[in-house]
Amino acid sequence: MAVDVDRLLARVPTGLLIGGQWRDASDNSVYEVENPATGETIATLASGTSEDARAAMDAACEAQAGWAATPARERSDILRRAFDLVQERKEEFATLMTLEMGKPLAESRGEVAYGGEFLRWFSEEAVRDYGRYAPTPEGNLRMLTARKPVGPCLLITPWNFPLAMGTRKVAPAVAAGCTMVLKPARLTPLTSQYFAQTMLDAGLPAGVLNVVSGASASAISNPIMEDPRLRKVSFTGSTPVGKQLMAQAANNVLRTSMELGGNAPFLVFEDADIDAAVEGAMGAKMRNMGEACTAANRFLVHESVAEEFGRKFAEKIGALEVGNGLEPGTTCGPLVEKKAQESVTALVQDATERGARLLVGGKPGQGKGYFFEPTVLADVPRDARVVTEEIFGPVAPIVTFATEDEAYELANATEYGLASYVYTQDQSRMFRASDHLEYGLMGFNAGVISNAAAPFGGVKQSGLGREGGAEGISEYTTTQYIGIKDPYAGQ
Repeated sequence: MAVDVDRLLARVPTGLLIGGQWRDASDNSVYEVENPATGETIATLASGTSEDARAAMDAACEAQAGWAATPARERSDILRRAFDLVQERKEEFATLMTLEMGKPLAESRGEVAYGGEFLRWFSEEAVRDYGRYAPTPEGNLRMLTARKPVGPCLLITPWNFPLAMGTRKVAPAVAAGCTMVLKPARLTPLTSQYFAQTMLDAGLPAGVLNVVSGASASAISNPIMEDPRLRKVSFTGSTPVGKQLMAQAANNVLRTSMELGGNAPFLVFEDADIDAAVEGAMGAKMRNMGEACTAANRFLVHESVAEEFGRKFAEKIGALEVGNGLEPGTTCGPLVEKKAQESVTALVQDATERGARLLVGGKPGQGKGYFFEPTVLADVPRDARVVTEEIFGPVAPIVTFATEDEAYELANATEYGLASYVYTQDQSRMFRASDHLEYGLMGFNAGVISNAAAPFGGVKQSGLGREGGAEGISEYTTTQYIGIKDPYAGQ
């Protein structure tokens, strides 16, 4: 059922959430959010200041002790109610994401399902965060360990998955008993605003989740990062910004979770099922118009099957319907902003100037909106920028290899190490690939592998820590050890 866009936008809070109340910015400043498919302004939000950031931090600290003492079952029930509410409001959330980010409505619905699962998963994990009890090897002490909430957290989310990245951070923090200040992305704050209200509607107490969005990220994050009461920062975004935050975090020795950039290789070996590899490539590359840190960035294809793979992949890519994500039939939306469109255009131009062949696409769209034609490039030189840099757009460069060892060498020739994909019918090669590939995630004959029950994170300059899975809640807890004199010692 179609959502009335005007009525929906009127329901989305436009203020700052501090201590359970939506309020204007301290200096009454605002900023605008636009629809990347049209370039038109769709909402005006309060733009948080450093003073607002400090107020949000005060609220989080004030709520921390009471929230940490809240029974795990109560925290679990809140998350489960939030999950149910997100499902009830799925069309509203999907419409908001398409409006502010651009992805087709079908993909937005998929993100609602994926993002909602973090609420359900951590509602279950909240009551299973165990400590342990055991005698020491020497028999003189009993060891008691307890998992305790780490404390107030700063959560900084990106623009490309505005619901899922919020739930992936907020849900484990809630489950562990931590309070939060959430800083949504400037380009896509509406989904976060609506999600925060949904958490309140689910019964989350005032001050547990505070939201400060704004035009200036540093004005909000800097005073919070400098606050000695902050205990953790979780960030998803670019590697350069992540490095800056890690440097700031060092001053107060903060717990950090960093999910940073990627340059994912998609390996197609000579024995691969080419049709299956093409289908997997479509998911790995074109999900979110390629604007994902896990998106396949480099297609490393064995020279014996490169022509067939490139031809079939180009046919699939070329059949995508580019347009406004709210329009029926659209399968590829716009890029998120003009700067992104210009960046992708420059990458393709660099590749063709170096000798790459265009199999399909290659140009920015005409008229309003920040569109770019889905593109496949063949015979791409290994030093082309489209190979060495993160693309974040609907462009697929194909590079060939001759041997298995060469494939692994090419795949690892980057400072990044988030996601990787391998297509082969050789099970033994799967294990060799997992041993050789320097990546936190690997898809084996699968192009989309993210799941709330699985640990998500990278190695090298793609970050540290894990989100999701059984590992996800541990990022928001600290372990306390209590040594107890053994009652039988000395007898």
